[in-house]
Amino acid sequence: MTTAKLRKSALFRMMALGLILLSVLGLAPLPAEGMVTTVAQRTGVTVHNNAKVSIDASNLEEGYVIIRYLGGRDIRIKAQIAKKDGSTYSYDINSKGDPEVLPLTEGDGAYTIGVFEQVSGNRYAQAHSVTVNAKLRDQLLPFLYPNQYVNFTVGSAVDKQAQELTKSVTGSLDKVREVYHFVTKNLTYDVELAKSVQPGYLPNVNAVLERKKGICFDYAALMSAMLRLQGIPCKLVIGYAGTLYHAWINVFIEDTGWIDQAIFFNGTEWSLMDPTFVSTSNSSNAVRQFVGQGNSYTQKFVY
Repeated sequence: MTTAKLRKSALFRMMALGLILLSVLGLAPLPAEGMVTTVAQRTGVTVHNNAKVSIDASNLEEGYVIIRYLGGRDIRIKAQIAKKDGSTYSYDINSKGDPEVLPLTEGDGAYTIGVFEQVSGNRYAQAHSVTVNAKLRDQLLPFLYPNQYVNFTVGSAVDKQAQELTKSVTGSLDKVREVYHFVTKNLTYDVELAKSVQPGYLPNVNAVLERKKGICFDYAALMSAMLRLQGIPCKLVIGYAGTLYHAWINVFIEDTGWIDQAIFFNGTEWSLMDPTFVSTSNSSNAVRQFVGQGNSYTQKFVY
């Protein structure tokens, strides 16, 4: 890349970060495709807390909350986010007081957020609970920001790799293809980790990229992180294909909408696929070439 192009790229990223800070204040639109996304840093504005738990709801319109456990006990901590007439999401929360970013993936509405301390075995006692009303600035935001399951930072190794992969392409579908081919060609399945993985395991996308190996959860998180860093809304979906535990990635393409199962794992390998997207007369040729056929899927959770 020439010096001029490098300067242009650096300036673009600085402008992108500036827009993100403005968006936190409600003064800017969603990041455009190719913009850098990060966690908004508006904290401490609306906080529901007690001696044990802090639930920071300052970023409801951005589509996430920040939870910290303050109880000082080295025990298992769980958080649940439940939406009326929706799903209940359960998360493991670290007991050291580090902030955990949890998404509000079911859009606008009332969410009940509870945090629970382990008493013994599978018995937990409520440490704090609050109900909040979310009105998202845009319904795509929960799938652009990092969270506990798709955790990334601007300027990281994953960010730099995503930039390198997509520097020669402009369209969202082309970027999806580049990320997919890189991950599937360069990562190998970690059989030993799959045998020993414990409940509560969370991917570290930078470590996965460095090791060049991981389990299906790692693959999905890494691809999702790279796409979000390119400004492409992306859902990491967990569910079933028939009775088979399954993971896939839905991507949002401007002027097309959500493409379901754009990248999926069938229990053996990752593939580019879209069994639910209906190609219509007004769909682009690129989209119709990109999608395919598939089986019956049952979505359980979206991150």
